Amino acid sequence: MPRLLLFALGASLIAAAQNPPATKRPPRPPAPTRDPHTPGYVEAKELPDGAVPAPTADGNFIIGPTHNPAPEMTVQEGVPKGDVFEFTMDSKDSKIYPGIAREPGTFGRPDPDNPGRLIVSSSPKPYTRKVAVYVPKQYMRGTAAPFIVGADGPDRALFVALDNLIAQKRVPTMIAISIGNGGGDAQGSQRGLEYDTMSGLYAEFVEKEVLPLVEKQYDVKLTKDPDGRATMGGSSGGSCALIMAWYHPEWYRRVLTYSGTYVHQQWPYDPKTPHGAWDFHETLIPNSPRKPIRIWLEISDRDNLSTRDAYHDWVLANERMARVLAAKGYHYQFVFARNAGHTDRTVKQQTLPEALEYVWQGYPRGR
Repeated sequence: MPRLLLFALGASLIAAAQNPPATKRPPRPPAPTRDPHTPGYVEAKELPDGAVPAPTADGNFIIGPTHNPAPEMTVQEGVPKGDVFEFTMDSKDSKIYPGIAREPGTFGRPDPDNPGRLIVSSSPKPYTRKVAVYVPKQYMRGTAAPFIVGADGPDRALFVALDNLIAQKRVPTMIAISIGNGGGDAQGSQRGLEYDTMSGLYAEFVEKEVLPLVEKQYDVKLTKDPDGRATMGGSSGGSCALIMAWYHPEWYRRVLTYSGTYVHQQWPYDPKTPHGAWDFHETLIPNSPRKPIRIWLEISDRDNLSTRDAYHDWVLANERMARVLAAKGYHYQFVFARNAGHTDRTVKQQTLPEALEYVWQGYPRGR
């Protein structure tokens, strides 16, 4: 073999040894279909196929298996269309979230000294995020508007629903602020740090770094009344929506979640909440005075299930949420969707108008 070729082969072998290929995570097996009448689940009213609960009804409901889109989820002729603006935020401008990412090809591994704790390799990494702002045509400049903050934006479906619901006076004339995440997913990522951390930090980021930009750039005024402020999201964005209101009820009191990640996803480990968002239904809600929060939450029969430990069953977590919310006397509506998956698009298309109307119960439509 020619000397040059031998040299090249040797160099490539050394490089391969120094830089092993990224480990591929095995594909997640499909989630089993859960029965909403499973022993231990909450008792729920089964609705006729295609129906959704009344927006005034508290309690537990089962919908499906058919999920046709609500008429309010399509653009309607003659309905005033709100303006949608977009801007980009850069991590270098944030004092709260300078940016991190999990090391490529790595995954969390259990700490041998504490199996409930994951060891994750991550490092600083800059990011940009998009923010979309919906301003309805009916908004009067200079007035303090109610608003909803959404995760994993921009959320076009939300804006269409608001056009129709505001025109029908079924929800207040509100502004929507749909915030993209900082990238990645789960432990060690910027998204995971933002959405799965059990603290008020993400709400503080929104309050200090996002809302002032929205007001300044688009000549709007956002209400300081916590009863006029809502949060929403799906998956970890859903648990984040409740986290925002739980740690800052003086800012947010209305919450809407799809397939909320009320499981043990938090990183870094925090002994105050050793099971992450699972602690909501395990200790926090049962052992705390009732907070002034109104919540709509949904889970699907084929939602996420991980057998890594006892704290990663999304269906069970949401069932437990419904149980503890009822026991503490919260105003809540829990929807179990048959024939659906995690953050199922068809379920959102069917239920979002009613969910928004439920969340905004008790708030004057003329404000």
